[in-house]
Amino acid sequence: MLDAYLFEKHLEDDEVVSQYVHKYWGVASGALAWPTIWFFAGIAILVMAPVRTVFIAFVVWSLFTIQWWLRNFLDYFLDVWIITDRGVISLQWEGWFHRTSSRILYSDIQGVSYEISGIVGTLNRVGTIAIEKVSTGGTISLSHVRHPRKVETLILQNMETYLHTKNLKNAKHVQELLSDIVAGQVQFTDVQGSAYKKGGKARTITFRKV
Repeated sequence: MLDAYLFEKHLEDDEVVSQYVHKYWGVASGALAWPTIWFFAGIAILVMAPVRTVFIAFVVWSLFTIQWWLRNFLDYFLDVWIITDRGVISLQWEGWFHRTSSRILYSDIQGVSYEISGIVGTLNRVGTIAIEKVSTGGTISLSHVRHPRKVETLILQNMETYLHTKNLKNAKHVQELLSDIVAGQVQFTDVQGSAYKKGGKARTITFRKV
């Protein structure tokens, strides 16, 4: 629900989402651990010394740790790939006032690959998924993805369906164009034939005696 609410504006009309791909939740837990620990440490200090000066310092410290926690959470949650029936949308959160978005249609994908390295990555099945574009030859990637092979398979399946549907639409369009051309040619032939018959109609000439 939260994904649909936050990322719906990046979708086109009637575009269907197959999956939202976030980084592994372990990345978020590690990034959120320290601000959480420091926040509760501030509470513990306030409990042990409930004086005005400590309370003011705790308020300032709380604002800092909450901002720290939110920044780490958004850096985790807003880095996402949206896999749809038309392509892949890559969203990156670079800071409070800096976000990037790029869309790659399946017709512009040259290849999809993934990499899992290290003991931790192998045990947790966490790796990096990458897409290479045809138009520029560049790549986009998302690291710390859980089950990257499944993500790769989903992208390739959607890509195959998209290209197959596009080819059918193109073939249907060509067929309609050919039908229009043939119909026009038949109509032109009928008109030409009618004109020929009208112009070639025999005339009878009668001679009168003078």
